[in-house]
Amino acid sequence: MPTMKIENLKKYFFLKRNIFEAVSNKPVKVLKAVDGVSLEIERGETVSLVGESGCGKSTLARTVLSLHDPDAGKIFFNGEDITNLNGAALRRHRTEFQMIFQDPYSALNPRKTVRQTLEEVILVHRTKSYSKSELEIKITALLEQVGLGKNALDRAPGEFSGGQRQRVGIARALAVKPSFIICDEPVSALDVSIQAQVLNLLIEIQEKYNLAFLFISHDLRVVRLISHRVAVMYLGKIVELAPTKALYESPAHPYTDVLIRAAPALDAKNRARDYVIEGDPPSPVDLPPGCRFSPRCRHAREICGREEPKLKENGGRFTACHFPLN
Repeated sequence: MPTMKIENLKKYFFLKRNIFEAVSNKPVKVLKAVDGVSLEIERGETVSLVGESGCGKSTLARTVLSLHDPDAGKIFFNGEDITNLNGAALRRHRTEFQMIFQDPYSALNPRKTVRQTLEEVILVHRTKSYSKSELEIKITALLEQVGLGKNALDRAPGEFSGGQRQRVGIARALAVKPSFIICDEPVSALDVSIQAQVLNLLIEIQEKYNLAFLFISHDLRVVRLISHRVAVMYLGKIVELAPTKALYESPAHPYTDVLIRAAPALDAKNRARDYVIEGDPPSPVDLPPGCRFSPRCRHAREICGREEPKLKENGGRFTACHFPLN
């Protein structure tokens, strides 16, 4: 049984009309941020979600965590349907799934010390009753686990580097012993030298507690290091889902192929520009007919602009393309 299962999830945002659109009775425009996404994540597995900015990755994450109400589809956690849970029923599940945010500074209250931040999480969720000394032992152990010592307890976020602040964010996520964590671009705001340290920390934590991760990123170099499987998202839909090794060695969707080729190469001789995508992404409010990638795809044919491809399985991987590359 998968830890997290998403079935045909949709999240639309209805845009406000200006006065001229209202007077002329123009229809309300709809932004289809997440448009029929299905995904399963097993215990101890990292599934990465990649794609350009604005493709719906973060909206999907927030909808899964019930920070947005889905417009359609189902969300199952350990086999239980949590799609429409709210109030006390939802709070009981809050300890089971947590989130590590992109910006470690804005994700932490600058007026609270690390001690206060971690104590608040534990006391609000009330996983059990702790004495003052027990609480200090627990939060000290959390900090040591993420590579920070006891001397960090009474320091404010502004006194730490970006990597150290992200470690505090990881400790906060672990404080309630979750089984599923969404990592929303957790290293994109960090220096390259620090990114590897944080990624290694996440891998160690996952192995120790057998956690399920949904790792969101636009950087395929980072994704390759941490993922078991990779889902590629374009304008609200998953266009390819495959094991990491297979996806990098032989991408099946033209969009995936371009993303992998576009990763910066250290060797100047390998910096060819034949992978550049033509044009700009279509507006998610005014989507093209057929395949959403077809206006920018060099392999597109007549059917691509007319009929939307379905996500189909082929040899353990899924691709939404009329003419996959393999």
